[in-house]
Amino acid sequence: MARKLDRIDIAILNELQLNARITNAELARAVNLSTTPCFNRVRVLEKLGLIKQQVTLLNPEPLGLRINVFIQVSLEKQEKLALRRFEGAIDKRPEVMECYLMSGDSDYLLRVVVADMPSLERFILDELTTIPGVANIRSSFALKQVRYRTALPLPERGLTLSFKDDERPD
Repeated sequence: MARKLDRIDIAILNELQLNARITNAELARAVNLSTTPCFNRVRVLEKLGLIKQQVTLLNPEPLGLRINVFIQVSLEKQEKLALRRFEGAIDKRPEVMECYLMSGDSDYLLRVVVADMPSLERFILDELTTIPGVANIRSSFALKQVRYRTALPLPERGLTLSFKDDERPD
């Protein structure tokens, strides 16, 4: 199954990426539609699975979360059970903002946000090192955030989506 997104669909997605709290009337004005067709398009985009969720992005500094660290983790073996165990343990940790299964020298790359060095030490010693199968941990501290984006780069004109039969939206 294929579904074509036109420039209005792309404009709607871009506007929602910039401000998820925008009202339907404001969104309709921004993309040059009337409110009902705009609302209907948003619902279709949601059904297609393009709109994953709406969130509020918080500023970590005033919340005392000043340390942003990237941690590379290598496992003893890259077996399914070891990978599942590691991912399950990481999924429970609120300080882990992102976790990626990687190719290359390490198996996982984590982005962790904590308040201070003792918090990071506790996370590494009490959490990471206690996960069975962890062989090596390397940390790199972010000195300054140069760029942070949450909006995906979308084409200006349109896009054709392809779904496998088992992925077809309702």
